[in-house]
Amino acid sequence: MTAGLYLIVPIKPLHLAKSRLLGAAERGAAHADLVTAVALDTVTAARRAAGVAGVVVVTSDPTLTETFAAEGVEVLPDTPAAGLNAALRHGDAQLRQRGIATRIGALQADLPALRPAELAAAIAAAGDDRSFCPDRHGTGTTLLLAERGGPLAPLFGPGSADAHADSGAKTLLGQWDSLRCDVDTEADLAAAAALGLGPHTARRVS
Repeated sequence: MTAGLYLIVPIKPLHLAKSRLLGAAERGAAHADLVTAVALDTVTAARRAAGVAGVVVVTSDPTLTETFAAEGVEVLPDTPAAGLNAALRHGDAQLRQRGIATRIGALQADLPALRPAELAAAIAAAGDDRSFCPDRHGTGTTLLLAERGGPLAPLFGPGSADAHADSGAKTLLGQWDSLRCDVDTEADLAAAAALGLGPHTARRVS
């Protein structure tokens, strides 16, 4: 592993993930396959972004674990099994124990249009500051970056953009629509499709 910024991508078990996307996949395609495809496109793009030394998935789902391991992505089991923030704190602690990550971030797993260059630009704009990128609705958070050498301290959930801003994190606003386009509903998926879906997701919704 190379020293630098590591992004943690937490993913719920497939039977619990993205219930509002039920029915969005092409006929005959399982909902779980669409969720997996979205996560694969997200992680693949993140791994290609300049400034990212590594991406670690946190999940307790055996299918996701096998899928990402086959792609050469490290998977940490979600042993807290207590929600998104607990999974992120667990991943943060595990990486810090290794003493190699100089900075840690959290990236949502539902960014199927993510472009590596846009993620890299947001990371560069953050500098060394604790920073976050709000979603396109302005209420959620798609990316959270800890201060260099500092704790991640995630505050995801309803109103997370305000929560992260209130915690002192710098708001990242720039020309990176693909980073802000998280997908919770079919309308969100349509917005991501307009930007250009990654190949795994595109195959599931075409």
